Amino acid sequence: MNLKEASKGYEPKKTHNVADLEAVSLSSPLEERSGTDASGKEFSYSVILVTGEEYRVPNSVLEEIQTILAEKPETKTIKVKKSGEGMNTKYKVFIVE
Repeated sequence: MNLKEASKGYEPKKTHNVADLEAVSLSSPLEERSGTDASGKEFSYSVILVTGEEYRVPNSVLEEIQTILAEKPETKTIKVKKSGEGMNTKYKVFIVE
Protein backbone atom coordinates (compact mmCIF):
# COMPACT_ATOMS: atom_id res chain seq x y z
CA MET A 1 0.00 0.00 0.00
CA ASN A 2 1.31 3.45 -0.80
CA LEU A 3 0.53 6.84 0.70
CA LYS A 4 -2.13 7.61 -1.90
CA GLU A 5 -4.00 4.36 -1.26
CA ALA A 6 -3.74 4.76 2.50
CA SER A 7 -5.10 8.30 2.38
CA LYS A 8 -8.19 7.22 0.42
CA GLY A 9 -9.27 4.90 3.22
CA TYR A 10 -8.23 7.21 6.06
CA GLU A 11 -10.87 8.24 8.55
CA PRO A 12 -9.82 10.55 11.37
CA LYS A 13 -10.36 9.19 14.86
CA LYS A 14 -13.46 10.75 16.36
CA THR A 15 -14.49 10.66 19.98
CA HIS A 16 -18.24 10.61 20.38
CA ASN A 17 -20.07 12.29 23.23
CA VAL A 18 -21.91 10.51 26.06
CA ALA A 19 -25.02 12.47 25.01
CA ASP A 20 -25.03 10.45 21.75
CA LEU A 21 -26.07 7.33 23.68
CA GLU A 22 -29.68 6.38 24.45
CA ALA A 23 -28.76 5.36 27.99
CA VAL A 24 -25.56 4.92 30.00
CA SER A 25 -24.91 2.39 32.74
CA LEU A 26 -23.19 3.94 35.75
CA SER A 27 -21.12 0.76 35.98
CA SER A 28 -19.39 1.62 32.65
CA PRO A 29 -15.61 1.80 33.13
CA LEU A 30 -14.24 5.33 32.88
CA GLU A 31 -10.82 5.90 31.28
CA GLU A 32 -8.62 8.97 31.00
CA ARG A 33 -7.26 10.22 27.67
CA SER A 34 -5.04 13.13 26.73
CA GLY A 35 -4.90 15.29 23.65
CA THR A 36 -3.46 18.49 22.25
CA ASP A 37 -5.57 21.48 21.24
CA ALA A 38 -4.99 23.65 18.16
CA SER A 39 -2.50 25.82 20.05
CA GLY A 40 -0.46 22.78 21.16
CA LYS A 41 -1.66 22.84 24.76
CA GLU A 42 -2.18 19.41 26.34
CA PHE A 43 -5.48 18.53 27.99
CA SER A 44 -7.06 15.44 29.49
CA TYR A 45 -10.58 14.11 29.22
CA SER A 46 -12.63 11.12 30.38
CA VAL A 47 -14.22 8.50 28.14
CA ILE A 48 -16.34 5.39 28.46
CA LEU A 49 -16.00 2.55 25.96
CA VAL A 50 -19.21 1.24 24.40
CA THR A 51 -18.96 -1.46 21.72
CA GLY A 52 -15.38 -0.45 20.99
CA GLU A 53 -16.17 3.25 20.52
CA GLU A 54 -15.03 6.05 22.84
CA TYR A 55 -17.63 8.43 24.25
CA ARG A 56 -16.33 11.56 25.98
CA VAL A 57 -17.80 12.30 29.42
CA PRO A 58 -17.55 16.03 30.26
CA ASN A 59 -16.71 17.02 33.83
CA SER A 60 -20.07 18.76 34.17
CA VAL A 61 -21.78 15.40 33.53
CA LEU A 62 -19.69 13.79 36.27
CA GLU A 63 -20.76 16.60 38.63
CA GLU A 64 -24.45 16.07 37.81
CA ILE A 65 -24.11 12.32 38.35
CA GLN A 66 -22.51 13.01 41.72
CA THR A 67 -25.51 15.17 42.68
CA ILE A 68 -27.96 12.49 41.52
CA LEU A 69 -26.15 9.78 43.48
CA ALA A 70 -26.19 11.90 46.65
CA GLU A 71 -30.00 11.90 46.47
CA LYS A 72 -30.59 8.51 44.90
CA PRO A 73 -27.56 6.21 45.39
CA GLU A 74 -29.34 3.20 43.86
CA THR A 75 -29.36 4.86 40.40
CA LYS A 76 -28.02 2.46 37.75
CA THR A 77 -28.70 4.08 34.38
CA ILE A 78 -28.78 7.67 33.14
CA LYS A 79 -29.47 9.61 29.96
CA VAL A 80 -27.48 12.73 29.04
CA LYS A 81 -28.98 15.50 26.92
CA LYS A 82 -26.85 18.17 25.31
CA SER A 83 -27.78 21.69 24.23
CA GLY A 84 -25.67 24.43 22.67
CA GLU A 85 -22.32 24.21 20.92
CA GLY A 86 -18.67 24.85 21.72
CA MET A 87 -18.07 26.82 24.92
CA ASN A 88 -21.84 27.28 25.32
CA THR A 89 -22.58 23.54 25.54
CA LYS A 90 -24.74 22.53 28.49
CA TYR A 91 -25.49 19.00 29.69
CA LYS A 92 -28.48 17.73 31.64
CA VAL A 93 -28.46 14.27 33.23
CA PHE A 94 -31.69 12.28 33.73
CA ILE A 95 -32.29 9.11 35.71
CA VAL A 96 -33.42 6.17 33.57
CA GLU A 97 -33.29 3.45 36.24
